[in-house]
Amino acid sequence: MSLCIGLMSGTSADGMDACLVDITEQQVTLIDALCIEYPKEVSEFFKAIAVADNLSAELVMDADRLIAQYGVQAVVTLLNNNQIDASEVELIGSHGHTLRHRPQPEGFSWQIGDPSWIAEHTGITCVADFRRRDIAAGGEGAPLVPAFHQHVFADREHSAVLNIGGVANLTLLNDILTGFDTGPGNALIDEYCQRTLGQACDSNGSLAASGVIIPKLLEQWLAHPYFAEEPPKSTGREVFNLDAFLPAQYSATDADILRTLTELTAATVSTALSKWSPTTRELLVCGGGLKNTFLIERIAALLPVVKVRSSAVAGADPDWVEAMAFAWLGWRTMKGLSGNASTVTGAQGERILGGIFPA
Repeated sequence: MSLCIGLMSGTSADGMDACLVDITEQQVTLIDALCIEYPKEVSEFFKAIAVADNLSAELVMDADRLIAQYGVQAVVTLLNNNQIDASEVELIGSHGHTLRHRPQPEGFSWQIGDPSWIAEHTGITCVADFRRRDIAAGGEGAPLVPAFHQHVFADREHSAVLNIGGVANLTLLNDILTGFDTGPGNALIDEYCQRTLGQACDSNGSLAASGVIIPKLLEQWLAHPYFAEEPPKSTGREVFNLDAFLPAQYSATDADILRTLTELTAATVSTALSKWSPTTRELLVCGGGLKNTFLIERIAALLPVVKVRSSAVAGADPDWVEAMAFAWLGWRTMKGLSGNASTVTGAQGERILGGIFPA
């Protein structure tokens, strides 16, 4: 039995996910999980610095420490809830929060969340900074979860995995493992709701479902060059943010804009899957986007020969797959095992990922 904790703060910037898992060579078993939600002003702060043109060193260090403190809070709460002492936990695999992701040819990805602070204030060894070694080896540094998907869903034939966070990414479980970011997931939908409606998201996609697609706008969005790029590829909030996609004071109803934004995610996911894995017959969905029932309905409608299902049918709680993945990646690092899949990221080979910060 090897108890490990995974920490994940995604591009949606809504909170710190933490999961407690038992890892063996054969399987990863979820014991408990929780999310420490960020206050509105903290969430807005993280989103703003992700697209800011200029950042002071002091601001970045403040954010670095703040993410770490939320990580510590999540770990301590998780341990207390399960009456487990820190000495019983082998490691924390911390993804942190992405401040910048600009992969090849620029070649860098930067996750904040001071791992030294996490190790010091939890008393548990922290493994962090998973992406930069893959980039140093010529890869995108993302997505990293496909290797975990392959590990936990290896028995699913003709299947793919779709994670819908702020960005959506696909894992294609074919003879050769591949995966890539398809484009926006929840990011543009949520950002519009927060800016215009003063609410966190379009709950269940109900407002989008009441609107109609704006064809000219959707056509314009689908012409974005990212969608035409071939894998390996990855992206982030730097590319897919509302300022870059929607003209200020665009004249249309909220319902119609949300309907069009929802269709953008659904269309880019379905097109990518059909193009790069036409034999797929099952799509396992995880991440926060699974809660947007209208979005899932649209993806299913655009993939009529594919069964679109929650990852729960394969034994993986859809809310915690990413956090579990980083616990597993941390475990592999501690064992001296590679964590990336070079067929996914485009790296020159398999690499041991991250840095180890001892307790």
